[in-house]
Amino acid sequence: MSYPLPTCLTLGFLIRLLLVVCGEWQDRTMLVKYTDVDYYVFSDAARHITQGESPYNRPTYRYSPLLALMMTPNIYLSPVFGKVIFILADVLAGYIIYLILTQQGTPERKSLLCAGLWLFNPLPITVSSRGNAESVMAVLVLSTLYCMIRRKTKMAAVCYAISVHVKIYPITYALAIYLFLNSAYMCNTGKKQESNSILQINLRSLWLNEARILFILTAGMIFMGLTAVCYLWCGHTFLQETYFYHLTRRDIRHNFSVYFYMLYLTDETEHSFVMGLLVFLPQLVLLVIFSFKFYRDLPFCCFIHTFVFVTFNKVCTSQYFLWYLCLLPLLIPSLSLQWTQAAIMVLLWFFGQAVWLAPAYYLEFEGANTFLYIWIAGLTFFMVNVGLLQRILVAYRVPDRKEKTL
Repeated sequence: MSYPLPTCLTLGFLIRLLLVVCGEWQDRTMLVKYTDVDYYVFSDAARHITQGESPYNRPTYRYSPLLALMMTPNIYLSPVFGKVIFILADVLAGYIIYLILTQQGTPERKSLLCAGLWLFNPLPITVSSRGNAESVMAVLVLSTLYCMIRRKTKMAAVCYAISVHVKIYPITYALAIYLFLNSAYMCNTGKKQESNSILQINLRSLWLNEARILFILTAGMIFMGLTAVCYLWCGHTFLQETYFYHLTRRDIRHNFSVYFYMLYLTDETEHSFVMGLLVFLPQLVLLVIFSFKFYRDLPFCCFIHTFVFVTFNKVCTSQYFLWYLCLLPLLIPSLSLQWTQAAIMVLLWFFGQAVWLAPAYYLEFEGANTFLYIWIAGLTFFMVNVGLLQRILVAYRVPDRKEKTL
């Protein structure tokens, strides 16, 4: 029995809203708080704005000032306003997943099942109801993909520029999007080119065309406009906290990154800055290769990009997983996997995290020196992710779908 889309969306929202209400009760009555610490950072930054100050007066606020501006109703109306916005965005992300799949010709029932994997996934449900803003990024990235598939170049460029402004990681999609805006895109037929070989990419296919120029100019103007406004508002602090910090960030506290222990041990050395930049090299090489290989199926390519970026990044926390999990439902129609294989892959992914969480707990709460064990656990999780990536690439089949023509 399948439920209609409005029922699924309403149920998904009500589940999240219930958790928001229960979370407020837990925050007031229990020692362990439900609300994400970042939510307090957002709210404090919003409070500074209402007082005529910079949101960056709040230590550890390292986001666009527009996010803090969006949170100002937390001060004027209710402290849970931001959480309601985030859970609405989370449900909207599920709806856009459905739209993308149906636009690509996926049967409606399968599209609804795939969207349900996001709408009723405990991880995004918990993260959004705790007050984390990742659902906003999910909406922006998915909106970009939907507009690209619909050949709405200007709107896609606007969504893409805003997404890069809010969080810089979607910049990794730039080459794939550029390649996607080729002659087949301009013909607006919805047909995919058969060749999937990097060697068959000729120089002519890299030349600028009308769609590429329109996308670059639109996205560039929107991004530069937002940057100029925020710079005039908050000065160089905006650039430092929103962009430069994330490019040069070297988080030596424990996290899932395979590089964490190396950066921890070399933190005070003269080569630490260079080493922090060199770890970007594997990401860069893989992103370029996968861009040329899979750009024709843009949602799949963006998932692979995000998965590679998160797995090979020098800082990796659990909220980063949502960056690619929101794209995962878009892959399912293109993967040749049995349910047992998919279940084993999911279990391995959770197993890799559980192996890491055990020594991390003893370090965080017991004060035990478990850095070496955390690094070994990080290597284990890294190998699990690389294995999952390899399995996804093997299971991928170029979808024989007919996109809806416009």
